[in-house]
Amino acid sequence: MRKGILILVFLGLIGCSDGELQIETIDFDEVALDFCGSATTQTELFFKLNEFDALILNLDNGLIRNEPSNDTLRSAIPGGSQVRYRLFDDAVSSSYFCDAVPPVTPGVLEEIPGQAGEVLIFTTQSETDTTEFEHVIRLKNVSFVNDAGERLTNISVDEFGSFVTSAN
Repeated sequence: MRKGILILVFLGLIGCSDGELQIETIDFDEVALDFCGSATTQTELFFKLNEFDALILNLDNGLIRNEPSNDTLRSAIPGGSQVRYRLFDDAVSSSYFCDAVPPVTPGVLEEIPGQAGEVLIFTTQSETDTTEFEHVIRLKNVSFVNDAGERLTNISVDEFGSFVTSAN
Protein backbone atom coordinates (compact mmCIF):
# COMPACT_ATOMS: atom_id res chain seq x y z
CA MET A 1 0.00 0.00 0.00
CA ARG A 2 2.79 2.38 0.96
CA LYS A 3 4.64 1.69 -2.27
CA GLY A 4 1.48 2.46 -4.24
CA ILE A 5 1.07 5.82 -2.51
CA LEU A 6 4.74 6.67 -3.02
CA ILE A 7 4.49 5.80 -6.70
CA LEU A 8 1.39 8.02 -7.09
CA VAL A 9 3.10 10.92 -5.28
CA PHE A 10 6.22 10.49 -7.43
CA LEU A 11 4.18 10.42 -10.64
CA GLY A 12 2.27 13.50 -9.51
CA LEU A 13 5.50 15.40 -8.87
CA ILE A 14 7.13 14.59 -12.18
CA GLY A 15 3.88 15.22 -14.05
CA CYS A 16 3.43 18.75 -12.69
CA SER A 17 4.04 21.62 -15.03
CA ASP A 18 6.56 24.26 -14.07
CA GLY A 19 4.12 26.85 -15.39
CA GLU A 20 6.10 27.68 -18.52
CA LEU A 21 4.23 27.93 -21.78
CA GLN A 22 5.49 25.61 -24.45
CA ILE A 23 4.53 26.30 -28.04
CA GLU A 24 5.58 23.38 -30.17
CA THR A 25 4.09 24.26 -33.54
CA ILE A 26 2.82 27.36 -35.29
CA ASP A 27 0.77 26.10 -38.22
CA PHE A 28 -1.62 28.42 -40.05
CA ASP A 29 -1.25 27.16 -43.62
CA GLU A 30 -4.75 25.63 -43.64
CA VAL A 31 -6.40 28.63 -41.93
CA ALA A 32 -8.23 31.29 -43.96
CA LEU A 33 -6.93 34.83 -44.20
CA ASP A 34 -9.13 37.38 -42.43
CA PHE A 35 -9.26 41.19 -42.15
CA CYS A 36 -11.67 43.85 -40.95
CA GLY A 37 -14.16 45.51 -43.29
CA SER A 38 -13.80 45.46 -47.05
CA ALA A 39 -10.54 44.61 -48.75
CA THR A 40 -8.94 47.73 -50.23
CA THR A 41 -5.45 48.91 -51.06
CA GLN A 42 -5.52 50.65 -47.66
CA THR A 43 -6.01 47.37 -45.74
CA GLU A 44 -2.91 46.80 -43.63
CA LEU A 45 -4.08 44.47 -40.82
CA PHE A 46 -4.52 40.80 -41.68
CA PHE A 47 -4.88 37.87 -39.32
CA LYS A 48 -5.41 34.14 -39.18
CA LEU A 49 -7.28 32.60 -36.25
CA ASN A 50 -6.81 29.06 -35.03
CA GLU A 51 -9.19 28.77 -32.03
CA PHE A 52 -6.81 29.80 -29.19
CA ASP A 53 -4.09 31.48 -31.22
CA ALA A 54 -3.64 34.07 -33.93
CA LEU A 55 -1.06 35.05 -36.50
CA ILE A 56 -1.23 38.81 -37.05
CA LEU A 57 0.31 40.67 -39.98
CA ASN A 58 0.61 44.46 -40.20
CA LEU A 59 1.71 45.42 -43.69
CA ASP A 60 3.82 48.40 -44.56
CA ASN A 61 1.72 51.20 -46.11
CA GLY A 62 1.53 51.08 -49.90
CA LEU A 63 2.30 47.39 -50.45
CA ILE A 64 -1.19 46.61 -51.74
CA ARG A 65 -1.70 48.18 -55.15
CA ASN A 66 -4.38 47.83 -57.78
CA GLU A 67 -1.90 47.08 -60.50
CA PRO A 68 -0.30 43.83 -61.63
CA SER A 69 3.14 43.12 -60.19
CA ASN A 70 6.08 42.88 -62.52
CA ASP A 71 8.09 41.54 -59.60
CA THR A 72 7.24 40.36 -56.13
CA LEU A 73 6.95 43.26 -53.69
CA ARG A 74 9.00 42.72 -50.52
CA SER A 75 8.81 44.11 -47.01
CA ALA A 76 11.22 43.29 -44.19
CA ILE A 77 10.14 41.77 -40.85
CA PRO A 78 10.60 43.59 -38.57
CA GLY A 79 10.85 46.94 -40.20
CA GLY A 80 8.30 47.84 -42.80
CA SER A 81 5.92 45.02 -41.85
CA GLN A 82 5.29 43.27 -38.55
CA VAL A 83 4.15 39.72 -37.82
CA ARG A 84 3.17 38.47 -34.37
CA TYR A 85 2.02 35.17 -32.94
CA ARG A 86 -0.47 35.56 -30.11
CA LEU A 87 -1.71 32.80 -27.78
CA PHE A 88 -5.01 33.37 -25.94
CA ASP A 89 -6.55 31.88 -22.80
CA ASP A 90 -9.84 31.17 -24.62
CA ALA A 91 -11.22 30.94 -28.15
CA VAL A 92 -10.70 34.13 -30.17
CA SER A 93 -12.87 35.55 -32.96
CA SER A 94 -12.41 38.27 -35.57
CA SER A 95 -14.32 40.74 -33.37
CA TYR A 96 -11.24 40.79 -31.13
CA PHE A 97 -9.41 42.60 -33.92
CA CYS A 98 -12.29 44.40 -35.65
CA ASP A 99 -14.43 45.92 -32.88
CA ALA A 100 -13.92 49.66 -32.26
CA VAL A 101 -13.34 48.79 -28.58
CA PRO A 102 -11.57 45.43 -28.34
CA PRO A 103 -13.21 42.91 -26.00
CA VAL A 104 -11.62 42.28 -22.62
CA THR A 105 -11.67 38.54 -23.15
CA PRO A 106 -10.01 36.40 -24.25
CA GLY A 107 -6.82 37.38 -22.48
CA VAL A 108 -3.40 37.18 -24.11
CA LEU A 109 -1.18 34.49 -22.59
CA GLU A 110 1.82 35.20 -24.77
CA GLU A 111 2.74 37.38 -27.73
CA ILE A 112 5.80 36.57 -29.78
CA PRO A 113 6.98 39.06 -32.42
CA GLY A 114 8.61 38.02 -35.66
CA GLN A 115 12.31 38.82 -35.41
CA ALA A 116 13.31 38.21 -39.01
CA GLY A 117 11.92 37.37 -42.42
CA GLU A 118 10.10 38.93 -45.32
CA VAL A 119 6.58 39.52 -46.55
CA LEU A 120 6.22 38.80 -50.26
CA ILE A 121 3.24 40.13 -52.24
CA PHE A 122 2.43 39.32 -55.84
CA THR A 123 -0.57 40.93 -57.55
CA THR A 124 -2.37 39.77 -60.68
CA GLN A 125 -5.20 41.38 -62.60
CA SER A 126 -8.35 39.36 -63.27
CA GLU A 127 -8.69 38.23 -66.87
CA THR A 128 -12.50 38.43 -66.72
CA ASP A 129 -12.88 41.68 -64.74
CA THR A 130 -10.03 44.15 -65.28
CA THR A 131 -11.08 46.15 -62.21
CA GLU A 132 -10.25 43.24 -59.86
CA PHE A 133 -6.81 42.41 -58.51
CA GLU A 134 -5.76 39.32 -56.57
CA HIS A 135 -3.00 39.80 -54.00
CA VAL A 136 -1.10 36.73 -52.80
CA ILE A 137 0.77 37.18 -49.52
CA ARG A 138 3.61 34.85 -48.55
CA LEU A 139 5.95 34.86 -45.59
CA LYS A 140 9.56 33.89 -46.12
CA ASN A 141 12.09 32.80 -43.48
CA VAL A 142 10.00 34.15 -40.60
CA SER A 143 11.66 33.63 -37.24
CA PHE A 144 9.92 34.01 -33.88
CA VAL A 145 11.83 34.45 -30.61
CA ASN A 146 9.99 34.40 -27.28
CA ASP A 147 10.84 36.42 -24.15
CA ALA A 148 13.12 33.65 -22.90
CA GLY A 149 15.21 33.99 -26.07
CA GLU A 150 14.01 30.66 -27.45
CA ARG A 151 13.57 30.45 -31.21
CA LEU A 152 10.40 28.73 -32.34
CA THR A 153 11.28 26.16 -34.93
CA ASN A 154 8.17 24.24 -36.04
CA ILE A 155 6.71 27.07 -38.09
CA SER A 156 4.41 26.47 -41.03
CA VAL A 157 3.25 29.91 -42.19
CA ASP A 158 4.74 30.23 -45.66
CA GLU A 159 1.43 30.81 -47.49
CA PHE A 160 -0.29 33.60 -45.58
CA GLY A 161 -3.24 33.92 -47.97
CA SER A 162 -4.80 35.87 -50.79
CA PHE A 163 -7.57 38.41 -51.22
CA VAL A 164 -9.16 40.46 -53.98
CA THR A 165 -9.50 44.24 -54.26
CA SER A 166 -11.41 46.27 -56.81
CA ALA A 167 -10.30 49.45 -58.57
CA ASN A 168 -13.91 50.75 -58.49
